[in-house]
Amino acid sequence: MKIEIADLRREYTQANLDAETITNNPIELFDTWFQQALTSEVLEPNAMVVSTINELNTPTQRTVLLKAFDEKGFVFYTNYQSRKSQHIGANPNVSLLFPWYQLERQVSIQGKVEKVSNSESLAYFLSRPYGSQLGAWVSQQSSVISTRSILEMKLDEMKRKFKEGKVPLPDFWGGFRVIPHTIEFWQGRKSRLHDRVEYSLNSSNIWTKSRLSP
Repeated sequence: MKIEIADLRREYTQANLDAETITNNPIELFDTWFQQALTSEVLEPNAMVVSTINELNTPTQRTVLLKAFDEKGFVFYTNYQSRKSQHIGANPNVSLLFPWYQLERQVSIQGKVEKVSNSESLAYFLSRPYGSQLGAWVSQQSSVISTRSILEMKLDEMKRKFKEGKVPLPDFWGGFRVIPHTIEFWQGRKSRLHDRVEYSLNSSNIWTKSRLSP
């Protein structure tokens, strides 16, 4: 029996989000939710959708992995010559989305991007497995290739080049920090009357929060 897409639905009943009682600091709330995603064994809890805008004002999305966050922002790493990096160079305004479906939650973030320091990029790069370090050198991210064998040949070349096991940080690879100005927390509720709380930075650089209608 064929299932109609329009008939796919479920009620969200796991939790609620009370704007009156939650913290005034969205980073604290994000940390709480992130820890809950970790303990709930959410698949790839640090996976986030990064949306950028190119020079033609066309949006593009892709999933990357969050590697650090604090009061300064949310950090991910990439090739600085990639498509997303080119978009960021033209327009530093981006959005992030954490889709924690198993918890009936999502967090969306809007902000501006800056590069992290070279020392931060180096510290993270050195923490990566050997294969991932090599991979950063192998891929000219977003460029067109004719066959996967090109990547495999390049990987073999990098293995020979760095056969001593010490892989340097590529000068075209590093971190970006998304400095948020708006963070929205979404909690699924029954009858599609979801809880939405949005935090925004005011002119005094202080977070204010508002409940939004679903």
